Amino acid sequence: MDKSLHFDYFLLVVLAAIFGSSFMFTKIAVAEIPPATLVSMRMGIAVVLLYVAARMAGQVLPKPGPIWKVIALTALFGNALPFLLISWGQEKVDAGLAAILMATMPLITLVLAHFFTGDERLNAFKIIGFCLGLLGVAVLIGFDKLATVGEDTVRQYALMGAATCYAVNAILTKQLLHLPRRAVAAALSLAALIMIVPFSLFLDAPWNLNPSRDALLAGLVLGVLPTAIGTLMIFAIIKRQGASFLSQINFLVPVFGVLWAMIFLSEQLPPSAMTALACILVGIAIARVKLNSK
Repeated sequence: MDKSLHFDYFLLVVLAAIFGSSFMFTKIAVAEIPPATLVSMRMGIAVVLLYVAARMAGQVLPKPGPIWKVIALTALFGNALPFLLISWGQEKVDAGLAAILMATMPLITLVLAHFFTGDERLNAFKIIGFCLGLLGVAVLIGFDKLATVGEDTVRQYALMGAATCYAVNAILTKQLLHLPRRAVAAALSLAALIMIVPFSLFLDAPWNLNPSRDALLAGLVLGVLPTAIGTLMIFAIIKRQGASFLSQINFLVPVFGVLWAMIFLSEQLPPSAMTALACILVGIAIARVKLNSK
């Protein structure tokens, strides 16, 4: 392994640690900042940083036209809706459990890609991997609670909904790959901000909020690290090693999410959580196996 590849793996681990920390910071912030306002704060910070990054690279926002319909749809499923669902879910769900539930995203993507793309069909390995992921979710939520509508269960399903949003986004994003990436990232953040601000104003009356310094700092970190810097690091890694290399991050993010929650939030996960995490990660690994073509 050459030195450049060592550095790229270092970048991948750092990015996974950043993304994994988002569950911890969301848990801290959402205790005092309502979900819609937290997402507005997060996206507002990201818009500024990503727009500056785009301009520094000589890129401008896409011109008004049909492409903005795709941008709006991608922003809905890639930023506004999943961030809102995650924040709302984590009002009751621990950060570590949220990270495990979100780890199902690549498995959901496999199923959606089978139906909505022409070149990513399901095979035996993908089906087995997806089934293992579902087993992990069932273990985590509890077989006796799968059909109930208790508040904690509903919030866990909200997190699964966020994972599904990201899976939809993974398919939609392919329609934007021909555009300058930093400009697209800034446009997506701007569209998401426009979508979520009205909910913050009407539901939360943010001018009446008085969050603590810790909550505000957590919201600030969410906007800067996983949303803005994380996005730029994704571009850098894809440029250096490609999307397949980046996909390895799916194994690392839930591990870091659980780790940070245990270290900094003193969360004690039930034994079933570790079993669920193992099922999901093994499922992802199996789903990545490629059938040899004759």
